[in-house]
Amino acid sequence: MKNKSRFVSPIREHVKGRVQSHFSGFLRAFVVGLLVLLQFGFIIALPFLFSQYTIYLYLALIICSVVLIFSMVNDQRSMAYKMAWVYIVLLLPISGHIMYALWGKSNARSKLDRELMKKLQHGFTYAVQDEEVLRQYRLEYPTKYRMANYMCEEGFPLFKNNEVTYFPMGEDAFDDMFAELEKAEKFIFINFFIVAEGVIWDHLHRILLDRIANGVKVLFMYDDFGAMFRTDKEFANSLRQEGFEVRIFNPVHKYTDKLYMNYRSHQKIVVIDGNIGYTGGFNIADEYANLVSRFGVWKDNGIKVEGDAVWGLTITFLQMWEVCSDEPLLDYSIYRPTKKFPKNQVYCQVISDGPANNPNNPIENVYMQMIQYATEYVYITTPYLIIEDDMRRALVLAAKSGIDVRIITPAIPDKKNVKYMTNYNYGSLLEGGVRIYEYEPGFIHAKTIINESTGIVGTINMDYRSFYLHYENGVCMSNRDVIEGIRKDFEKTLQVCHEFTYEEWKSRPLILKIYQNVISLFSTLM
Repeated sequence: MKNKSRFVSPIREHVKGRVQSHFSGFLRAFVVGLLVLLQFGFIIALPFLFSQYTIYLYLALIICSVVLIFSMVNDQRSMAYKMAWVYIVLLLPISGHIMYALWGKSNARSKLDRELMKKLQHGFTYAVQDEEVLRQYRLEYPTKYRMANYMCEEGFPLFKNNEVTYFPMGEDAFDDMFAELEKAEKFIFINFFIVAEGVIWDHLHRILLDRIANGVKVLFMYDDFGAMFRTDKEFANSLRQEGFEVRIFNPVHKYTDKLYMNYRSHQKIVVIDGNIGYTGGFNIADEYANLVSRFGVWKDNGIKVEGDAVWGLTITFLQMWEVCSDEPLLDYSIYRPTKKFPKNQVYCQVISDGPANNPNNPIENVYMQMIQYATEYVYITTPYLIIEDDMRRALVLAAKSGIDVRIITPAIPDKKNVKYMTNYNYGSLLEGGVRIYEYEPGFIHAKTIINESTGIVGTINMDYRSFYLHYENGVCMSNRDVIEGIRKDFEKTLQVCHEFTYEEWKSRPLILKIYQNVISLFSTLM
C-alpha cells in the first residue's frame, strides 16, 4: 500500500466541474410521467363518462364519504397527510375518492411494505445493544438517556469508542473520503441519492477501478430518480462490466400504479473495510464541492466516523442493499470491523427510517426529543423548512422556555415553490421567539440539529418528505467536544446570514401571501 495519494484531488487542484444531463433520463421521466397522468386523467374523466347515472353516483359518493371519514379517523398517519387527502377529495369529489382508495389508504401499499420490512428486520437482528455501554451512557448523560434508550428500542444500538471528524463543507468531506478510499483493502460500500457524471464522479470512478483491480469488493447503490437525469442509460451496466456490484433503489417505472415511485432512498453512506464510515448531505455531483456554481456557494456538511459505530452504518447500508434485490438474505457478520478501536467516551447511534415503517417515524421522534430535552440551545440547518404542528409547537415551546432556538435556511433556493413554503413556515416560529436566518452566499444543503450535548448530522431535512416519504439516515452523537466543533461552524455561518424578522415576514407582498396560502394546502407533496 502506497502512503502517497495515487490520484490528485480535483478539489485541491481547483478543476472546473460540469453539470451534465442525458436525454435518455428525460425521456424515461416523460414516459413514466405520461403513464401516471393517464391514470389520473382516466379517474377524473369517470364522473363525466357516467353522468347519466348522477343519482347513483351521488348515493355512492355519500357512502364513500362515510367510509373515508371512518378511515381517516382511524388512520394513525400524520394529520398533515390526512388533510392533504381531504383537500383532494373536496376539490375532486368523485375522482378524489377513487384516488384515495387506490393510493391513499393505509393498506394500499401494505404488501410492498411488508416485503420491505421483512428485509429491514433481518438487518436489525445484527443490531445488538451492549448493555454496559448503555449503562455508562446513563451515568454520563442522565437527562439524555431516555432519548438514547428510545433509539435502542427502535433498533439503533448505542456505540462508544469512536472518533468523529466534522466537515463544514462538502469539498472537505470529498478530499478526506477520496484519500481513505485509496487505502481500502477488503470492501467498499457506497450509497447516494444523486450520482451525476462530472469531475467528482470521474475521480471517484478512477479510485474505485483501482481498488477493484487490487481485489477490493465494491458494492455501489444509488436511487433511480436521483441518477436518472445525470447518468447515461447504460451507467449501471457499464459499472457491472467493470467489476462493480450495483443495485438501484426503486426504479421509477416499477410502481406507477401505486405511486410508490414517490418514495425514494435519500440516504448517503460510504463504508470502508467496516472501519471508516461517512455520511452527510453531500451527493456525488460537482455542485456539492463547489466545482460548479448552481445556486451561489453550496454549503453542505458531513462527518467521518472511525470506531464501533461504523457497524451501524454497515447495517443501514446492507438493509437497503437487500431491499433493492430479491436475492437471498446476507450474512452481515462478514462485514464487521477488521480492527479494534481505542476506548473513549464518544457515543454514536446510527439512525434511519423510511415509509415502510410509517406511522412509526423514529427520526422525527428523535428530533422532537432533542428539542424537548435541550437546556441551553437548539441550532438547526436545513435547506427546507416545511413542518407539521407538533414540530412547530416543540420549537416554539423551547424558545418560550428560554432555549436559544435558531434555524438557518437558504437565501438562494434550488426549488422556488419549496422556498415559498419554507418562508411561509417562518411566521408562527418567528412570532413564538424562534430566530431564523437565511444563508446569503447561496444554498445551504447541510442537515444538522444540535443542542448543548447532542447532535445529528446526516441526510434529514426538516420537512414532511424526509420525515415520511424518504428513506433517510443520520448519526446521533453525544460528546461535548464534537458538538462544540459543529456549534462553532454554525456560529461562523451566522456571520454571513441575514436574520429574518417577524416584521419582515408580515410585510411580504400580498400576492405572495395569497400564493403561499394556496400551495400550503399541498405542502406534504413538496
